Amino acid sequence: MISRRNIRVKVMQTLYTWTTQADGAKDADAQRLLQKHFDRSRDLLQYMLYFLSEVASYAELDSYQRRSKHLPSAEDLNVNIKIAGNELLWTIKEDPSLAAEWNQSNAASRIDRDLVRSLYQKMAASTQYHEYIASESRERKSERAILEFILEELMLPDDNFISHIEELFANWDDDGEMVVQIIQGFLQKPAAVHIDQFISGEKLQFAKSLLSTVLEKREHLESYIHPKLKNWDAERIAALDMILMKMGVAELLYFETIPPKVTINEYIELAKEYSTPQSGQFINGILDGIHKDLVTAGELHKTDFRKSR
Repeated sequence: MISRRNIRVKVMQTLYTWTTQADGAKDADAQRLLQKHFDRSRDLLQYMLYFLSEVASYAELDSYQRRSKHLPSAEDLNVNIKIAGNELLWTIKEDPSLAAEWNQSNAASRIDRDLVRSLYQKMAASTQYHEYIASESRERKSERAILEFILEELMLPDDNFISHIEELFANWDDDGEMVVQIIQGFLQKPAAVHIDQFISGEKLQFAKSLLSTVLEKREHLESYIHPKLKNWDAERIAALDMILMKMGVAELLYFETIPPKVTINEYIELAKEYSTPQSGQFINGILDGIHKDLVTAGELHKTDFRKSR
């Protein structure tokens, strides 16, 4: 489910942390750090699903509390709890891998109950919710739509919710978009998205191989980069730019199924987002020049990408 772009971000962050550590850091330490980055991403995903399920499930607690009033009104005695039986909601709540992770991460202690209640109340007052509970049927489309409404129209636009998530997860800026897309895909086709397979074996191997290649062959990778720097002092180049260039050269040289154009474009975009405003153009020039040299020298060995999939 995690994209190659997000994998590159994790490898980049791992390399940056590793290179700024005191001398003595071992390559194995970098691999453990990389795994921690993936674990944090997965933790964010499972917590977002937990929060979504809690907002939808709050109808039962609301009904109980209102019926328990000293003098409940007729409205208090007839709170509609249809959403608590939402079939898609129970697909989430009964997922054994999610249940195990919620228990292990103690999600219940991290959640902001006042925020859950506030978002539920907004939902309960909405036209979309009233249209949902007005129907006695349980069509898949409407079951999905109400959960999408909670996620996309209530949780994500709410500043208090975003502040809550940012406080718990420092990786929200890096992983938020990806995690939301995964949840949206799950809500669309729950049978096609396996939450317990956050990162496939193939993609995990790509991540580990990219990290180990940059670490083990860093001097060789730099030998392609330094001649292209011309009047630039290698020591004065931003550390992140050098890391991105080494990752790009590693992909050009050792990852046969990744098209060169994809590699170059990916690192241009990462440089624009994570480094300086000029870094994208700078890295484009360096990687493009190295790519042309490799082609001219017959040193670029790429498998037909379409056949490798």
